[in-house]
Amino acid sequence: MRFPKLHDWMVYLAIVVALLIVSLGRRERANAPPAPPPVAGQEGLPLGPASPFDPSVVVEVADKAEPSAGTAFSIADNGVWVTARHVVDGCSKAAIVVAQGRGVAAKVSIDPAGEAAILTTEGGASPLPLGLDRPLRRGDRAYHPGFPQGRPGEATSRLLGRENLVVHGRGARTEPVLVWAEAGRTDHLTGTLGGLSGAPALDGAGRVIGVTVAEAPRRGRIYTTAPETLAHALAVTHEKAASFAVGEPVTTGNYGLVADSLRRDLRVAQVICLATT
Repeated sequence: MRFPKLHDWMVYLAIVVALLIVSLGRRERANAPPAPPPVAGQEGLPLGPASPFDPSVVVEVADKAEPSAGTAFSIADNGVWVTARHVVDGCSKAAIVVAQGRGVAAKVSIDPAGEAAILTTEGGASPLPLGLDRPLRRGDRAYHPGFPQGRPGEATSRLLGRENLVVHGRGARTEPVLVWAEAGRTDHLTGTLGGLSGAPALDGAGRVIGVTVAEAPRRGRIYTTAPETLAHALAVTHEKAASFAVGEPVTTGNYGLVADSLRRDLRVAQVICLATT
């Protein structure tokens, strides 16, 4: 039996390949271990204190107030409510809506340094508990029950970090706010969340950790007051939240039902500005 004769170039090629394999096999391997998976948005890290070097978001406010509508929530059963400042700033006649076509007159107290406003009425509703001293972490979830577009609705969001709200026009100021990524909303609710301003931002235990004040629809962002802003507003207006209030646990599975319950009990209500100065 005869083996086929190999061409010289095939022999040389086999030798070169063998030498290359031996050479590569003897190389030192000092590769770094695989990099750990990235943490999206530093999720889970504690939120640091407010800083003037935080990113800024600019809001233009008209010099003259106009009739408007938003959301308010009860913090004391003797008639103390919280809403967003721009909903009632410059309002000479405001009311908490308690039924279709019926409202209760509300006195407006503005904190000149922040975007939280305090309303007082004759009589009130069961209060929401405050959680202004609880530590916040990036990725925390919040729930925003209220009246977007003037109708009952709600949204949920995840905490991204801090920014500075720079207000131009009436009530010009700069204040720290929390920025959240919208993560869900009422079925069939499309477009703007206008009217949700003043809604509470609730944590999973149903405690208020901020006041919803603005949105950036294109970026899918929701802005709330920082906890210290609401605390300062209560201090300067000399109003007090209830010393004891019960919150209902909130999850992504039940936040629509919880929001309906809060609105039905008027713990979250619509606020309207009927006349301006």
